[in-house]
Amino acid sequence: MRATLTQRLLAEFLGTALLLAVVIGSGIMGERLAAGNVAIALLANTLATVGGLYILIELFGPVSGAHFNPAVSLVMATRGNLGWAVLLPYVAVQLLGAAVGAWLAHAMFELPILQLSTKVRSGPGQWIAEAVATSGLLLVVLRASQARAAAMVACYIGAAYWFTASTSFANPAAAFGRMLSDTFAGIAPASVPGFVLAQLAGAALAVAAHAALGRAGDGTSPQETAGDMPQNRDQ
Repeated sequence: MRATLTQRLLAEFLGTALLLAVVIGSGIMGERLAAGNVAIALLANTLATVGGLYILIELFGPVSGAHFNPAVSLVMATRGNLGWAVLLPYVAVQLLGAAVGAWLAHAMFELPILQLSTKVRSGPGQWIAEAVATSGLLLVVLRASQARAAAMVACYIGAAYWFTASTSFANPAAAFGRMLSDTFAGIAPASVPGFVLAQLAGAALAVAAHAALGRAGDGTSPQETAGDMPQNRDQ
């Protein structure tokens, strides 16, 4: 049975909120327990994100496609797999969910709910890293089989936490939510526009690379989104 638009938007809201709670909450916990060892804190943050992202894609994918990411939704709209009329509602609930997820993490750790990050993340290296992280993510989303998408997306993001200088936000909604948290995973508001532009550039590169590569190697059409189901596509 096809999910209604309300159900799909609810899935995107809940999934994005829980994803940001995982990312920010595990960052807070990791930093508290790591006794100043940033590598250990990042490792804890990575492992929690990988596990949480995998579960969230599996859980919400059959309902909404489990985008949790405006860049993914935009690419799906340009490819005709998400109606343009649905794009803005998807992005709106993703941004709202990201904010709620940040506030939820603060509440769980008894921190001030309303914050703005002071952690500057800027410069060519950071922007290149975000373009690379996002292009890789979108290539996985576009080319992974439906059965493998959740695991491949989660594993790629976990790897990109470590091989990119930016620790792989790869998601405008994540940048927005992390802007609202002055914690381990935060990003200063002034740094967000550069990250978002780099993410959109990376998404465009992924679309071009996907087109150049053609069909998936097994001769079947590649999946259009992580966990997306045909009945959830808008024509």
